[in-house]
Amino acid sequence: MLYLLAELSNQAPVFNLFRYITFRTAGAVVTAMLIVFLLGPSLINSLRVRQGKGQPIREDGPKSHFSKKGTPTMGGLMILLGLCVATLLWANPYNPYVWIVLAVTLSYGLIGFYDDYLKVTKRNTSGFSGRFRLSLELLIAGIATYAIMVATAPSISTSLTVPFLKDVVITLGPVLFVCLGVFVIAGAGNAVNLTDGLDGLAIVPVMIAAATFGLIAYLVGNRIFSEYLQIHFVPGAGELAVVCGALLGAGLGFLWFNAPPAMIFMGDTGSLALGGLLGSIAVAVKHEIVLAIVGGLFVLETVSVIVQVLSFKLTGKRVFRMAPLHHHFEQKGWAEPTVVVRFWIIAVILALVGLATLKLR
Repeated sequence: MLYLLAELSNQAPVFNLFRYITFRTAGAVVTAMLIVFLLGPSLINSLRVRQGKGQPIREDGPKSHFSKKGTPTMGGLMILLGLCVATLLWANPYNPYVWIVLAVTLSYGLIGFYDDYLKVTKRNTSGFSGRFRLSLELLIAGIATYAIMVATAPSISTSLTVPFLKDVVITLGPVLFVCLGVFVIAGAGNAVNLTDGLDGLAIVPVMIAAATFGLIAYLVGNRIFSEYLQIHFVPGAGELAVVCGALLGAGLGFLWFNAPPAMIFMGDTGSLALGGLLGSIAVAVKHEIVLAIVGGLFVLETVSVIVQVLSFKLTGKRVFRMAPLHHHFEQKGWAEPTVVVRFWIIAVILALVGLATLKLR
């Protein structure tokens, strides 16, 4: 925990660097990236040996996906390893937000890991009971939201801010705030999970969202910047920029192995955990609605599934050729790299719109 070296700044001024969130965020990026780069090949080889046939491929999926048969899954393990080590090394260990976000991330990662394990061992794509899984996600999200509420100053602990409107703040009260937090965290986890269907498709928008919320966390946690931008000042929230930096670095390392053609898939182990991380950070920094903008790609993917299911149940007809949305474009004839890159472009545009909410008020 290098943050503690700042306490030695009286003896050696150079250690004063460790007080700065920007310095430690950069350190977290590099550390997480190196960990994934160095340990990635051995982890991939180990998973390939243990999983044998790799992740099962959907029988009703695009035909091009059958060429990926044998690719190992659970690549989220390398992301979580780099993320957690870098965060523990560079973040302030006295900050409650850091521990809450890590707890959500690891808990969701365990749920995803168990789901991946069942898919690999049972050789099907269903995993374990959807209701039981969702119940666990909601419980974890509820506990985390309550912990965030307790850790936040009472004057803003249950507030919901509205982007683009500087004076509109909705006080929800404890019950409604916990409900909102549960919806955001669990929703983000499952939205990223639905997006993870093509090589590199999910990890880049996750990194874009992490970089965006890293900046938001830094600004929200700084009294001067928050007053200038007329956004809520959340003491201590700036430390979450280090967590976002660790995610960015781990994501860059993972992308090296996940770029088409992927050597490993993220799996539910990674997608569920990273979505939960983004959701919990959004709740902590009071930018829940902005997450829906920045992560609009994840929202579109989720809505496409909901619309498809409802339409088929009510009318017997499908709106899309296949859901989630990225498969629809594949079925229309778009090459996989084309879908992936165009979705990345959409993610960048939405991130810029999300950042614009900080100033356009």
